[in-house]
This record gives sequence, structure tokens and C-alpha cells, in this order.
Amino acid sequence: MSLLRFGVTLLLFAHSLGEPRSFSVDYKNDCFRKDGDVFRYISGSIHYSRIPRVYWKDRLLKMYMAGLNAIQTYIPWNYHEESPGRYTFSGDRDVEHFLQLANDIGLLVILRPGPYICGEWDMGGLPAWLLNKKDIVLRSSDPDYIKAVDDWMGKLLPMIKPYLYQNGGPIITVQVENEYGSYFACDYNYMRHLSKLFRSHLGDDVVLFTTDGAGVSYLKCGSIQDLYATVDFGPGGNVTAAFEAQRHAEPHGPLVNSEFYTGWLDHWGSPHSVVSSTIVAKSLNEILSMGANVNLYMFIGGTNFGYWNGANGPYAPQPTSYDYDAPLTEAGDLTQKYFAIREVIKMYHQIPEGPVPPTTPKFAYGTVMMKQLQTVSDALEILSFSGPVKSVYPQTYIELNQAFGYVLYRTLLPFDCSTPTPLSSPLNGVHDRAYVSVDGVPMGILERDKAITVKVTGKAGSQVDILVENMGRINYGKNINDFKGLVSNLTLGADALLSWTMYSLSVDDAVSQGLLGGTKPTAPPAPAALSLPAFYKGSFVIPDGIPDLPQDTYIQLPQWKKGQVWINGFNLGRYWPSRGPQVTLFVPAHILTTAVPNNVTVLELEEAPCSSGTCSVEFTTTPILNATVQSDLKLYRKLFTRSDL
Repeated sequence: MSLLRFGVTLLLFAHSLGEPRSFSVDYKNDCFRKDGDVFRYISGSIHYSRIPRVYWKDRLLKMYMAGLNAIQTYIPWNYHEESPGRYTFSGDRDVEHFLQLANDIGLLVILRPGPYICGEWDMGGLPAWLLNKKDIVLRSSDPDYIKAVDDWMGKLLPMIKPYLYQNGGPIITVQVENEYGSYFACDYNYMRHLSKLFRSHLGDDVVLFTTDGAGVSYLKCGSIQDLYATVDFGPGGNVTAAFEAQRHAEPHGPLVNSEFYTGWLDHWGSPHSVVSSTIVAKSLNEILSMGANVNLYMFIGGTNFGYWNGANGPYAPQPTSYDYDAPLTEAGDLTQKYFAIREVIKMYHQIPEGPVPPTTPKFAYGTVMMKQLQTVSDALEILSFSGPVKSVYPQTYIELNQAFGYVLYRTLLPFDCSTPTPLSSPLNGVHDRAYVSVDGVPMGILERDKAITVKVTGKAGSQVDILVENMGRINYGKNINDFKGLVSNLTLGADALLSWTMYSLSVDDAVSQGLLGGTKPTAPPAPAALSLPAFYKGSFVIPDGIPDLPQDTYIQLPQWKKGQVWINGFNLGRYWPSRGPQVTLFVPAHILTTAVPNNVTVLELEEAPCSSGTCSVEFTTTPILNATVQSDLKLYRKLFTRSDL
């Protein structure tokens, strides 16, 4: 038995000797009751999946010292079950350790285990392998979906049961599903099934709740009997009217705003969202003055490391940073908003004594020179561990048994294209971005919803390589069944392209194992609008004689266009400074070392600066998340709104 489980067992035993703990809804007096006493929570959202484990305690302590008495967190299903029946709950995915830390610090927990969570997370937390059944109706009574949910919850819910407040743990309430009133299915049988499923695993004493937008139309499909209905809304609006919507579903009981927005989400190509501290503080004061319970979403946003970012529709992916303009920055730094919120809370709730943990120090490691390794095409044998797959028509990621990252699609030109000939995705089937070359010459980029045609030239029999990037699955709305890759045929002129060879690329494995090699020295190519997708590598040394190093930092890629970056094999995420608004990527100190040189690997997809100037990356102490954007992208998911689907 692990020390953690042993500790939980001791807690259970200790509480069995004393007065039983309880947490309940008091409908008569419109409040929660904790151990029989009137209770109101002031909570903040933190997603353990977006913060390295080494920083969980620091972030939780800062939340506690702000005056919060609770935290709220999601459990992303796909983060823990990346393939059916294979579960990961260790390291950065050790949710039990996270819950125990919150308990030790003195924070209660509002748990949101889904199965769907939204959260601007890939596919709203649902695992991509659910799409093996092509016509599956997600978030419904579809038998295949229900079977997968039952199996997952049968694994998860017994794990969290010891952490319920009644059992000596920190969890006071558990959400069932998430904002279901904004989903087209409106399947009451599905919600009833989930309610019974949660009760069967967690018991009758736990408070189960739902969350929906603050409008009667959302609550119509989102709330059902035996699940306490709460609402979410942002600052600057009519607080009384928002809670009147909750009262439509719950005439009595505590007022609850489960998502009071301290900021808002970003998209590549849209301006960085900023919400003023003054507006947030004013609305928070209104909510608390009414005696309502509130959860500040987000209190710290964190980072979409790797490939975990989601997207909205029409297709608009979210960037690597999930800073959210929250009271604690992506790196856990204290902000003016943090202290403004703390001052409001102080009016209603005693603030813990003692100093607030300081902002973690940052260090500028300077410029790191980069050199080119192999192109993706040259490295295929290394990258494609599973080997080529041949098919008449292109297959999707799911058909190739791949969830994230990149797939190379290869075919031949069926006829001479001596003049530029349109290579098109007439059904908008490039999901999500494709880098096209013919015989090693870059031709252009296809992009979902934006660029469905490129002009190509070449002789009959020329090799066509199309590197497709999954940029994150839609996480909200009716299109969350988001297939990736070439999901429909491509045409050359009027003819469909046939006879494909496909390579699933295990880029992360190749990078972390140091398998990528260098290229033979050649004369630098002439500057071009595009270059072939290729890997670049550099290294830097952190002196071990300087106290307190390594420290957090930010990586900036001046003159680079778009791609992915790894440090010491850790996938930091995507960069796209040419589109913005995010320019720098957060580099947590725990992935750096003073023992050996630190390796930086970049996969540049469009145009590396190496042929036209200095080829380098820079480490700086200052994040840039609000650069000018280079896009005509419309602002999807307008501030604080939920589309009624």
C-alpha cells in the first residue's frame, strides 16, 4: 500500500472515532452546511494537468493565502486513459497526490470529473479513441459511449471516494458532466444514467451538481432532478439576473456561480484576452455581498504543454499558454488582480496570516545557436516506428491508431503539371494544417477553413509529401467528434489523388531518445517563402556554481514561423509567433539541469531563419502573450458567452 493510501486510511480511521463529517445542501435556509454549520465557499480553479507536479504546492499555497477556502479542478479523461484500458495516474497525472496536497494545505475541493469537461482541452477531455466508432454520438445514451464512460468511471470514482469530505478528504461537491445545456443532444436519459452511475460509486451523501450558463434555455437541458443546478457568468453583468436563472431551476438552496471568469481564453490569430482587475473585483464584491458561493475561473490557468490544447468552431485552435489573464499568471506569478481579489475576499472572510509565497524567480539564459538536423522526410525511418501503411484513399489519424502530432501522407503525381495545377481539399478535409512538397520542393500550405487549395508543379511520377498537423480537437459544441488528418480525398485538377502511403510519426519518442541525426554539409539554400519541415538542435550549459539555478525561463523564437519545441525531450508545446498573440513559451525549471548541457529541439514547419540570417532561439525573463496578431480570424466564443446549441 502506498504512503498516500496509508495516510487516507488513517484519516478514515481517525474520523470514524469522532463526530461524522457532513456536507449538504440546506434548501430551507438557502445555504450549504458543513458539519451542521452554515458554510459558503470562495473557490478558485486550478487544473493540475496544466501545471507541473513540482509546482502544485506553490500554486495551492498562493490560492490559500489569497483567502480561498476551496479549489476547483477538472479530471481530463484523455489525460489518464490515452488508450483503452491503459491508465496513468503517476507523475504529473497523480491526481490523488494533488487532492492530498490540497487537503494538507487546508483547501476544500470541488471536483469536476466529467466525463466531458470542455476546459479548452483537447476534445473537451474525451479520449480520441472513442472515434473508432465513426458514427458515435458523444455525450449521449449511445451504447458504445456509455460503455466507455462506465468503464472509465468504474476506475476513477472508486479512487476518489476516499477523498470525499464525509470520508475525511477535501472533496465537498462533485460535478456531473459539464454545461450540458449548451450541447445539442439534450439527452435526459444520459444525464440520469450519469447521476445513477456517480451515486453507485460515491454514495448518497455526496453533493452532486451541474453547471450551465446563466440563462433558462441552458438550464432546460442541463439540469435534472437530484443534481443541484448551478450557473456560470462573468464580471460586468447583472449579477441578480444571472442568479435568477439559477432560481428558475433551484427555487431554494445556495446561490452558486461555478465559473466566475477572471479572464478569458485565447485563440491563435486573435488578440490576447484581458479583463480589468477593477471589473473583476467589483463583480466579485456583488456576488459575495449576496451571500453567494463562487468559484473564480481561472485562478491560475497554466500551460497546454505538448498537444493538449483544444479548439473552438469554426475551427480556431487555442495557443500553448492558458494564462487566461488570471490572478496568478501561467508561471504562477502574483499579479495586481491577485491582490485586488484578496482585498475583496478580506471583507467577507478571514485571510490567513503570514507572507504570500513570492513569485518564482526567472533567469535569462541568453541566445542559443541552432543547427539543422534532418528534414521530416529524410528522418521517416526514425520517426515512423510502425512503418508505412498503404491505402487507395487517405486514412484518418484514428484509422492509423494515432491521436496527436503529425502524420506524413505520400503519393505520386499522376500526370505532368508543367503549369501550376490546383491541389485541393474540396470538402475542407485537411484537419488541421498540411505542408505540401513535390520532389522535396515546398509548394504551399493547406489549412482547415482557410486555405483549401495550393498550386503545384512537377512531372508525372513526382513524389508528393503532405505533412499533416493535428492542431487540437474541438472542445466545445456539436463538432467535438473531430477527426484528424486527411479526412476526405484530395484532388489534383479534376482528379482524385489515389494510392497513398501514410507514416504515423512518433516525433516525441525520437526527440526524447536522441535519435535524430544531422544532415551532410551543403551550401545554404536561397531564401524562399517556405522551407521543408525540418528539425533543428542546439544546447546550452547552466553553470552549477551559481546558486539557485536552474530557474524558470521563457523561450522566444525570433524569425521562426511555426512549429513545436522540446527541451531535454520535454514537449513545451506549439509556437506560432507569426500569427500571435503568444510569442514566448513558458519553460519550468524542473526540466532544466546543471549536470549536462540542455538540449533544445525545434521542429520548424514553415520557414527557419537559418538560410537568411542568425539561426537561434533566446531565453528571456519576460513573457510575451499579447503581441500583434497576423490574422483576420473572427473572435470565437465571445467574452463570457456560451453558444446555445
